Amino acid sequence: MAIRVQDILNQLIEPVGQLDVTVDTLKSGDPSMEVKGIATTFMATHHVIQKAIELGVNLLITHEGTFYHHHDQIVLLSNDPVYQAKQKLIEESGIAIFRFHDYWHRYRPDGIMVGLIQALDWAPFVTENRPAASLLTIPPMTVKELALHVTNKLGISFVRVAGDQSMTCTRIGLLAGYRGGGGMAIPLFQEDVDVIIAGEGPEWETPEYVRDAVHQGRKKAFIALGHAESEEPGMKYLAEMMGALFPDLPVHFISEAQVFRSI
Repeated sequence: MAIRVQDILNQLIEPVGQLDVTVDTLKSGDPSMEVKGIATTFMATHHVIQKAIELGVNLLITHEGTFYHHHDQIVLLSNDPVYQAKQKLIEESGIAIFRFHDYWHRYRPDGIMVGLIQALDWAPFVTENRPAASLLTIPPMTVKELALHVTNKLGISFVRVAGDQSMTCTRIGLLAGYRGGGGMAIPLFQEDVDVIIAGEGPEWETPEYVRDAVHQGRKKAFIALGHAESEEPGMKYLAEMMGALFPDLPVHFISEAQVFRSI
């Protein structure tokens, strides 16, 4: 029996239920199209789309938006050559692209967080999973050792650290994506978390809180992974889940290189 694009989408949405307001929609392709292969990715970059086509994939599931805006506002891009080239590739290939952002974050526990925790080999150390954060108690190590552990496990070349790298830490607040702002991170510090690890957030909020805390003699630190670096593992985990749900279909995870370089 053929598996259609809509069958896959229904399976992804079912654990949460249909959301009335969401960015998670089919961005291209026909929902009635038979699925020949699936790929998951953090973002449908031009390179990722090309790779998916090479793999014989006709359903690409992406976490973030394809055209550089959370709400898909492309009015200013209509005459842009980068947008036009990418849109042409999508249209000519016939690939279906589905954004899986809001639903995946609403799984319990959050699917992005599950993948990140697995990638860091920290599942045994989780003490609490909250909707937007996980709390962990890890074996004692310095902040520098913690940063090196993270870069090694995630296969990334660098992270950014605020705070005293020599301090010993054990209580970790872990947040993926754009959850590193003061509104989410600072309350965790107030619960005696030693280090916040997040994807990103406004630089004038949590990092500056940590600067002042350290100046006052308090032992706090903040590690910024990068948005993609914190959420890619969750999309890799999704590919593993999809492979189990649809064993007769080829399922791939397509990674992308870090967008920033440290010079």
